[in-house]
Amino acid sequence: MKLNFINHSNDVNNSEIVIFGKNVATGFDELAVAWTVIRYCGQGDNHPFIYPMTQTISASDSWGNYTAQQIAPAGQRFAMVLTSSGDQIVAQGPATSPREIQLVNALNQGAVGAQIYKDGRLFAAKTDIAPQQMAVFDFSPTIWIGVASQIEEGDVINAAIVSQVNTEISLLGIASADIVMTGGGAGPNARPFAFTLENVVMA
Repeated sequence: MKLNFINHSNDVNNSEIVIFGKNVATGFDELAVAWTVIRYCGQGDNHPFIYPMTQTISASDSWGNYTAQQIAPAGQRFAMVLTSSGDQIVAQGPATSPREIQLVNALNQGAVGAQIYKDGRLFAAKTDIAPQQMAVFDFSPTIWIGVASQIEEGDVINAAIVSQVNTEISLLGIASADIVMTGGGAGPNARPFAFTLENVVMA
């Protein structure tokens, strides 16, 4: 899915644009991860990027090791297991839901983390998965976009910023589209930032 951010705003603060997804398999306390951060995109500039429908999964152990990423289609279950070479992530067949990606901590000791990547960048994460516990990921074809500051790609976004970033964009059935930012500015004529889809091509 080809997306193109276009800055048609009156922003004079060189704001950063943060884009992230949400794991709908869990509650509202889920931590969001800054998947894409757009910087220095001046008025009239654009920033193309890809939103892949596929994703990869990696796991980390309590020793600070990270497994190699594996393709993780929805409906797949994985496990973190101890092999003769150390901790490894292995596919275990279908998940209990066709929408979910599941990771079980099958180690006898030590908590593990689960990381989901899209386009090679961290998209979602779960930490402190105890032995025999399971992390569950379920993603709608939806992104959230908003203006933020001092955020790096891969950072966990604090709840205050997440609550301010309330523009939800559905990408269902889209092959390509422009995401146009308007608003901003200084003084009495300043307007809230707004993000709209334009030039949408359906898949």
